[in-house]
Amino acid sequence: MYDKKIENKTFRGERPLYKLHDATVSHCTFLDEDGESPIKESNTIKVENCIFHGKYPFWHNENVLIENTFFSESSRAAIWYSTKMTFDRCKIEAPKILREVSDLQIRDSELTTHETLWDSQKIRIENSKIVGEYFLYHTDDVEMRDTSLVGKYGVQHVRRGQFRNCRFLSKDLFWNSEDITVYDSIIEGEYFGWYSKNLKLVNCKIIGTQPLCYAENLVMENCEMFNTDLCFEYSTLDAEVVTVIDSIKNPSGGRIKAFGINNIIRDDDQIDHEKTKIIVKKVQEHLL
Repeated sequence: MYDKKIENKTFRGERPLYKLHDATVSHCTFLDEDGESPIKESNTIKVENCIFHGKYPFWHNENVLIENTFFSESSRAAIWYSTKMTFDRCKIEAPKILREVSDLQIRDSELTTHETLWDSQKIRIENSKIVGEYFLYHTDDVEMRDTSLVGKYGVQHVRRGQFRNCRFLSKDLFWNSEDITVYDSIIEGEYFGWYSKNLKLVNCKIIGTQPLCYAENLVMENCEMFNTDLCFEYSTLDAEVVTVIDSIKNPSGGRIKAFGINNIIRDDDQIDHEKTKIIVKKVQEHLL
């Protein structure tokens, strides 16, 4: 499959491996000196145990396997307009590394990168650690499991996704998302899930103020909520919560079943509050 082998070399300058095909690149270093785009317009290549410092190394590429490789902060915007790519055991510090890619897999990797994986499709992420803001913005068809995400504004404007056994620490997570299901995960941060459509949460733990407002057709099954006040404002939902909710405010309709609710706020006369059925063991109701 890989007919050529390039190994133990240092590259600098403009496009040193331009239009490379059917090759393995091993134990090479790409420097940020006098040029950029070292492996542009290439396909069917394997990159292993390499270091990238230069900008734009993989634009317009197809069928690329990258293993045990480091992308430094200076290799910004590294992979754009590419398809059928796999990262395995990589360390990434490059900002904006992935844009407009499709059929991408990330496994057992560490990413410390902002504004990454925008406007992309068919993304699978497994057993990885991600730190950075605006991760997965405007991306469709996402599968993520056994992965942590730390950084504000994560997973916004994402359509069609499944997330399993993940941990999120992210303000404004899942804003404007559509057709997302999250299983067995921990979600911590302010203003989670606003303006979402068809968001489903199963066996999840939710922590943080004002979650799940302006949501349409929200479903929650066997979920826990902690330090969650002013929940569900102007949302339609079917929610089963097995802990006490601090407070809910002006849900638009549906059903809320909880172990307890400390405060129910109904201060919007334009809402028909009879459209929301609330089932709890103990309720302390306060009308503002």
